[in-house]
Amino acid sequence: MTLHQRPSLREVPAYKQGKPAPAGASKLSSNESPHEPLPSVLASIQEGLSTIHRYPSIAAPALTSALSEQFDIPSEQITLGAGSVEVASQIIHAVAAEGDEVMYAWRSFEAYPSLVRIAGATPVEVPLDAQSRHDLPAMLDAITDKTRLIFICNPNNPTGTVVQAEELDSFINSVPRNILVVVDEAYVHFDRSAVRADGLALFRKYPHVAVLHTFSKAYGLAGLRIGYAISPTEVAANLRKVAVPFGVSDLAQRAAVASLAAIDELSVRIEEVVTQRERMYEGLAQAGYPVVRSQANFVWIDAGEKTLELEAQLADGGVIVRAFAGEGLRISSGTKEEVNRVLAALPALNTAEVATA
Repeated sequence: MTLHQRPSLREVPAYKQGKPAPAGASKLSSNESPHEPLPSVLASIQEGLSTIHRYPSIAAPALTSALSEQFDIPSEQITLGAGSVEVASQIIHAVAAEGDEVMYAWRSFEAYPSLVRIAGATPVEVPLDAQSRHDLPAMLDAITDKTRLIFICNPNNPTGTVVQAEELDSFINSVPRNILVVVDEAYVHFDRSAVRADGLALFRKYPHVAVLHTFSKAYGLAGLRIGYAISPTEVAANLRKVAVPFGVSDLAQRAAVASLAAIDELSVRIEEVVTQRERMYEGLAQAGYPVVRSQANFVWIDAGEKTLELEAQLADGGVIVRAFAGEGLRISSGTKEEVNRVLAALPALNTAEVATA
């Protein structure tokens, strides 16, 4: 006899982690920080090891207080989760019921469709435009009376493109006030564009905006799993109801507080990542590859049918990347040596074929 299981899960793809790198290869498949934790962060974690037999504080007063002070936002509007992806899941469960629609650009963060289906809601995917950017007019046209939630990943993962301030402001102003717009800023620290939309400014301006941030990327805490949402008070209250109890460990909370206090040191590291991202972009563009200008900690090669071929070529050169078959490659910005490997593995050969893929 077959065990009863939820039939709808047949449509939910399992999340695929970035491929691990074999010995000697560079792992540029997961958008992780190439830097080891700061000494002050490690010291804070070390101090908390003697109390891991106790449950962490669900309220996380030290961290929420630090974030509240940094952003001048009431603590009750700040909620935590095991990375911004888990907070995104909380938002979907809190806002959308079975049959409701959750909209996002596509391709965007690959967890969105799975999270929506797991919650029993209906995903609505709006294709990116010809420049690999959010097509906001098309997204407005896709709103129905069933739309409950819209995700704007800015900068977008995996293309690295940004939604400009004026166009996102106009978009949010056009969205009905009973639909929550979530500005997912997981990569905001790497954005050097002069036109970037400020999610927090939009949150302060509009009553139907939430913002997602993570400590995984710029802060280098991917292994500790901690992110947060800044949302309207009534939304935040419901996020706490659907959150997994004790889902954010005391060690993660401690590391996050220490990271906020060490932002000057981290800023130097962030600039190194941005510098290597730009160097990788310029090198690949000059070599003739269809690389997209990125404001995240990675670059996107719009390789189309050549995607798996280029993935294999990079692997032969000792570089493991994230490939989306038939679409493109996402290559994380690593150290100078790792970027050198990328550029060496993809020389200016057969670029005419790649450019027309």
